[in-house]
Amino acid sequence: MTFFLGLGIAGIVLLALSLIFGGVLEGLLDGFFDGLLSLPVIAGFISMLGFGGAIVLGATSAGPVVATVIGVGAGVAAGWLTWKLSKALMRDQTSTTPRGGDLVGTSGTVVTAIPADGYGEVLLRLAGQPVKYAAKSPAPVVRGTEVWVEAELSTTSVSVRPVER
Repeated sequence: MTFFLGLGIAGIVLLALSLIFGGVLEGLLDGFFDGLLSLPVIAGFISMLGFGGAIVLGATSAGPVVATVIGVGAGVAAGWLTWKLSKALMRDQTSTTPRGGDLVGTSGTVVTAIPADGYGEVLLRLAGQPVKYAAKSPAPVVRGTEVWVEAELSTTSVSVRPVER
């Protein structure tokens, strides 16, 4: 039983190391096995082999051969589940990162008056979040006016015009 418990503990240690050295083994194998021999998969296999074997030895009167066979089965199942879960997580994609150019064509509100050919401030929504930008307009615009973004001048400033209704 000590051997099986040692394998289980070694698997947990390997899992902890995989958190630190995430893609080392994958980088060495260059995707040859499509993540099947990743550190978390190997750690899951070794842990379940050890702990599964220890449970069989402790709970039944079966010998080490039966404990090893059942431990290998549990290890294969744990490794396969780890592989499938990691593939599913790697496929999970987030939406694209919003860019300042995404503001062109949106409306906002002037929060600091914009003088003619000078800068003021407007409150816009970028990806649903309120963002304050420096704003320039060819004509003066008073505070509280709804404006339309015509162009992005820089990463922190836009060109606007008042909304005409």
